Amino acid sequence: MSISTATYLLHPGHAAALPRWPTEVAALEDSTGKYEQRLGEGIQRLSELQERLYAQGRHAVLVIFQAMDAGGKDSAIKHVMSGVNPQGCQVTSFKQPSSEELGHDFLWRCICRLPERGKIGIFNRSYYEEVLVTRVHPELLEREHLSPALLQAPHFWKHRYQSINDFETHLARNGTTVIKFFLHLSKQEQKRRLLKRLEHADKLWKFSRDDLRERAAWAQYAKAYEHCLSATSSEHAPWYIVPADSKKNTRLIISHILNERLAALDLRHPRPGGISKAEAATFRKRLGG
Repeated sequence: MSISTATYLLHPGHAAALPRWPTEVAALEDSTGKYEQRLGEGIQRLSELQERLYAQGRHAVLVIFQAMDAGGKDSAIKHVMSGVNPQGCQVTSFKQPSSEELGHDFLWRCICRLPERGKIGIFNRSYYEEVLVTRVHPELLEREHLSPALLQAPHFWKHRYQSINDFETHLARNGTTVIKFFLHLSKQEQKRRLLKRLEHADKLWKFSRDDLRERAAWAQYAKAYEHCLSATSSEHAPWYIVPADSKKNTRLIISHILNERLAALDLRHPRPGGISKAEAATFRKRLGG
């Protein structure tokens, strides 16, 4: 089954009514063998594009993953990016902010980890946590030492969305392509995955007591995501809402979108640094080739 990127694109200015977006679609491949072959082809293609990105050194790519708990972010990163040269890719998983990070504006810790030109940076969670977790648990904002005037401002969240949009526009104007994925998981599938973690000793480390507290706030998180996605899917950095109940489908869709977006950059290997074919032949002789 072919994949259409437009199917998963949240067009700028459109509301992200999540119940209208599927968490599951028909299997994109009808056998494990075909799935592995298709994913392998996507991995190989991405590896080739990443090599050109690195060699050309004119673009940077920032890939952002957001999801509910157990949404499959780690799995998607592990499988889709498995063929990328580690020298040209960096994954940052953002946990609770440190005291130093809390002393800065909410974008600062992510700015410090942006990819340089020629590289792919992957954010497993990101500055978007500051309009998601903090919106569901506003008491966390107290740790950010903001003045009461800022905290009580009537357009506090609108201003944060605007800061994010301005920041991503700035990145785009300076050569960074921002690709954002929201892995759209159903509450039923989350339950199944959390139970699986509790039932298998080798997966217990993935489970946290906080998972139950956060699951109880499912409706609040869904609403926070709807506000966030609607306000920050822009021309420069649109959101892709990817069905996440099937990890295989999720990986194939992400792989397809990444390859399509990188291919659009028209990446090329740089021309040889002033070495002619005749000189190359001479050098080969001197090297005994």
